[in-house]
Amino acid sequence: MYHLSYLMNSNTSKDRDNEYDLALKNLFHGEIMERASAARLIGRFKEGRATNLLARALRLEKDPIVINRIIEAMGEIKNAKATLRIVELLKKELEKPEDEQDKTRLFLIIESLMKIGDKRALEHLGILLSSCDSDIRKLTESAYECIDPNWKVNLAKSNKI
Repeated sequence: MYHLSYLMNSNTSKDRDNEYDLALKNLFHGEIMERASAARLIGRFKEGRATNLLARALRLEKDPIVINRIIEAMGEIKNAKATLRIVELLKKELEKPEDEQDKTRLFLIIESLMKIGDKRALEHLGILLSSCDSDIRKLTESAYECIDPNWKVNLAKSNKI
């Protein structure tokens, strides 16, 4: 009985590895929707080892849907290595006039940074605390609360310095 159980788990693990490998292949070589689905699947695996590959795919990717799915996947994985790459996208989006910014992407960026929980993101999210869009402002405040529950006190201290 133990032997059969071990074999079943071994096959499940092998199937999972095959599915993961196929997702990585599709992320780089698939059609648009295959790449988007692959990114989402990779996020569900929550494998820290995928972070660098997702970052590479993000640098190469041109399609906005796939870029958004990669951002989501990085948030699901919750690896702090992804923070600075996501922050780069935030900065790029914030360079645009506010009425031209991709609100969906901003929400995904904020949510992913919140899931990752890396305090390095706070400095860059700060500009969104004064966004004209109340939903973005509220989500940014939630991100601050999640990443640093004492953010208001810490912000007040840093402003006094």
